[in-house]
Amino acid sequence: MSERDSGTAQLRLSVRVQPGASRTKVGGRYGDAEPPVLMVRVTARPVDGRANEAVTEVLADAFGLRASAVTLRSGASSRSKVFDVAGADPGRPVELLDR
Repeated sequence: MSERDSGTAQLRLSVRVQPGASRTKVGGRYGDAEPPVLMVRVTARPVDGRANEAVTEVLADAFGLRASAVTLRSGASSRSKVFDVAGADPGRPVELLDR
């Protein structure tokens, strides 16, 4: 996770997605990688981009932002993804990783 300055606080998040989970949840750390990778579980199946949409919405909710503030940067067809989150509290990812 890193922060970039483009007028507003923008975080770049590395995310590991578990589509088709029994419940939706944001939190926890995937593996021991540095920078840390945030776990996101969604009930949506990876069909027609539904899981990506669900991850975008759940990340926006976790940061208290609109879905338009969350952008998928890479990994559209992978479980490992990178998202940019505009206007996010820089301390929030640490809280989510420790859940």
